[in-house]
Amino acid sequence: MRERILQVLAELRPEFDFTEPGHDFIEEGMIDSLDIVSIVDTAEEEYGVSIPGTDILPEHFCSVDAIVNLINKYRT
Repeated sequence: MRERILQVLAELRPEFDFTEPGHDFIEEGMIDSLDIVSIVDTAEEEYGVSIPGTDILPEHFCSVDAIVNLINKYRT
């Protein structure tokens, strides 16, 4: 799953290296709200999850680990 998230991020924003540790994707402007919508759509399609709007918060999209944790929270 981690590799797929990295692939999605690279497709959305090829100008950034999402593999470098220590980046906060939101604070550093690496992704924006439209990117988050794309990430959520991909997660819902590929992993069969439904992420409620109450969990679409910046802290859940600040790193690859945060995104993976959010998806895993809703996997059955």
